[in-house]
Amino acid sequence: MAATIILVLAPNFFVLAGGYCAGRLRVVDNGNVDSLNVLVMNFALPAALFVATASAPREELLAQAPLFAILGLVMLTVHLAWYVLARWLWQATRADASLQALTISFPNLAGVGLPIAASLLGPSGMVPVAVALASGSIIVSPLSLLIVEMSGGQKNPAEKPIARTLRALRRAMTKPIVLAPALGIVFALSGFKLDAVAKECLMLIGRAAPGVALFLTGLVLSSQPFRLDWKIIAATFVADIVRPLLTVAVVFALPVAPETAKIAILMAAVPSGFFGILFAVSYRLDSAAIGSMVFASTVFSIVTMAIAIAVLYP
Repeated sequence: MAATIILVLAPNFFVLAGGYCAGRLRVVDNGNVDSLNVLVMNFALPAALFVATASAPREELLAQAPLFAILGLVMLTVHLAWYVLARWLWQATRADASLQALTISFPNLAGVGLPIAASLLGPSGMVPVAVALASGSIIVSPLSLLIVEMSGGQKNPAEKPIARTLRALRRAMTKPIVLAPALGIVFALSGFKLDAVAKECLMLIGRAAPGVALFLTGLVLSSQPFRLDWKIIAATFVADIVRPLLTVAVVFALPVAPETAKIAILMAAVPSGFFGILFAVSYRLDSAAIGSMVFASTVFSIVTMAIAIAVLYP
């Protein structure tokens, strides 16, 4: 069990460290990472998300509807709770609080969740991970983007609040990272089969998404000192302990199949993901704090994920 967890997390630390060293040694310009960010957010991740959802058999996708709802509810609850806490306790701006909340609520399913599920569940673990990724991409990512869009830029005094809200919602919902999994689900539920050639074409770039995203996180950390303050500690606690425990409470309160319950808890125990830091880079927001949250959560998850796996899959 320990060997499995280390085998999954060690590559994440390796790529993070590679990005950090490349930035510190000036091998890569850590002050200009826009191109890498565009590669991940507009091309690699959308391609991977579309393939993951569109490739799922229709029956299996429908069977995972409870998982989609459970994780969506948990992530949304954690997102809203952290947003309120960050605004009230640390006086964070709306945009910064929103992306911090996205980081804490949305686990690193692509980089950590998928190999863990594959180790424990075999090839069948791909579908629930794809559903979990779609749940976060469709529910909490647009919410974070909407808040960022509403809080940024110059306000037009002549523009009505409703019009500004609709414009921000349109910009948030048309991001490739949001559209791709939604279109993939529609494609799969329609009964279509993704052509093998199309799948390989998309995955040739999609497979690069987790690695490049982690490398970018290391680059961002190299440009500013790693922070370990009470906010980072609280973020790690919420992501690695509160999120899975909240999922436990939800699955016990609802009539959920035991296998679905175990997968939901396992996915919720995965450390913080990198969506928040990529959006922070895009919008020129506080990416260093979010990068510190990702790093601290990943380190601490060595303990929490070992406990989760020991309890769920003894």
